[in-house]
Amino acid sequence: MSSFNSSKLSTTLIPPATSSYPVSERKYTLTHSDTTGQLFLSIGCSYNNKEIDENMRDEVLAALHVTDRQAVIQGEVFVSGGEFSREQAQLRYQIFRRELPLALEAMFYGDQAFFQHYPDLLNTPIYIYFVSTYQEFRGWSYYQTPKFYLKQTCSS
Repeated sequence: MSSFNSSKLSTTLIPPATSSYPVSERKYTLTHSDTTGQLFLSIGCSYNNKEIDENMRDEVLAALHVTDRQAVIQGEVFVSGGEFSREQAQLRYQIFRRELPLALEAMFYGDQAFFQHYPDLLNTPIYIYFVSTYQEFRGWSYYQTPKFYLKQTCSS
């Protein structure tokens, strides 16, 4: 796994989103440049579809869902919708598995002001869905909590 470098992260809050709004249905879109290694995080009330490369589909999308009873962060990565061979899908799956911790670290680092407003949400469980037409590369995985990723950054 690559290591997170905060100087390579650009974060954009898409109005009306702020560092404290919205809480529920807060959406994260994380994309990157293969050439520069730069990471681009958009935070808003909807995903930043303009930043998604429809050919590469290597973004990480996530949303914070808060109800009276619980909070959960659910995300997804797109492995294959049938346009990639099984071998290509397997490679994409392996890359996502390897790089997802870095992506989540960037996501929560870029939104740490939000978590200062709502420290209880640092313990929100994170589940990522791997989207694929191939059964072996499809399904949910648990990825700790925002606190876990912020500790990684603070201890670096």
